[in-house]
Amino acid sequence: MVQSATIKDVAQRAGCGVATVSRVLNQTGPASPKMREKVMVAVKELDFHFSEVGRSLQSSTTRTIGCVVPSIENPVYADAVQGAQEVCLDAGYQMLLICTNYNAEMETHAIRTLISKQVDGIILTVGDVNNSEGLDLLRSRKVPYSLLYNTAPEGQNSWAVDDHAAAAKVASVFHDNKHKHTGFLGLDFLSSDRARQRFEGFAEGCASHNMTPPALLEVDDDVDDLTLRLEAFLKQHPNITGIFASNDYRALATIRSARQLSIDVPRDLSIIGFDGIKVGQMIDPTLATIATEPRALGAGASKTILSMIDGSTPPELPSKDQTFSFRDGGSLTPLVAESEDDGKVAAFPSSNDQTHRQAKIQQERSQ
Repeated sequence: MVQSATIKDVAQRAGCGVATVSRVLNQTGPASPKMREKVMVAVKELDFHFSEVGRSLQSSTTRTIGCVVPSIENPVYADAVQGAQEVCLDAGYQMLLICTNYNAEMETHAIRTLISKQVDGIILTVGDVNNSEGLDLLRSRKVPYSLLYNTAPEGQNSWAVDDHAAAAKVASVFHDNKHKHTGFLGLDFLSSDRARQRFEGFAEGCASHNMTPPALLEVDDDVDDLTLRLEAFLKQHPNITGIFASNDYRALATIRSARQLSIDVPRDLSIIGFDGIKVGQMIDPTLATIATEPRALGAGASKTILSMIDGSTPPELPSKDQTFSFRDGGSLTPLVAESEDDGKVAAFPSSNDQTHRQAKIQQERSQ
């Protein structure tokens, strides 16, 4: 068996001391550009790899950052993780990712697992920031952490969108487009405090514009039964002309379900999402949404963790009005611009239901 190269071999090949090689590879101290180049050439020629176990024992760190998110099936979390990982890798850290599937028990287990692996810090999104066993564990163990997408209580680190203000903006947009009767479709509030905060902001925004209170449809992470749930919801609330989905993933699923019910978007039903994922601009109609910067949020959370580890100055958090913007799309249309009913609203099999819905729309057009 060929013996692996050692750091001493690298130092000898580069013509320097072991300490210099260590500083170059760990990016922990000064070295001239010429010497750095010699060290890196020697590393490549010798196919040298640090022993992570030995380095951890020597430095009392693992140079790993844990990351806990609900799911990377939702592209917004995938983008945020990508941004976080890029910063970690640039700083010489590896990232360990665990998805919790919006499950509180899995969330706690994930955090326990990362603590047992002695990660140097954790970036995480929890179900409820005010009721998280995992967060309590991190505080008691004094593990550096930064919340991602959760609005943190005072004194805690968080990179998040101003959910309340962003949702109020959605209400304003619906109002400007003459929609008075709206609905909110979001994850079970026990699984997502972001969904709850967005609903609260939306409801307050609707109230400020003298719109009717939004009807609420809470769903779980499984969108397979959404079509049946949406059909029942619209039958129960036949006046609704616009739906605000708590994220783009569910907004796109709602558009799909509407089509299955022969409901035309946006003629019969306008839909607004939240996050601004790229695929929302690749469909027809394009998705009207609250646009955010998930990659920048993930990168910011990583920078915060690294500053806590090395004692450097933490990055400046963006102001609340910089965390989101509204992006128009084809899934939203002014109510007064809607076309006459052509019989496509098949989600309401009763002709009386269809007539009632269209009568309400016509009444609002004339006001």
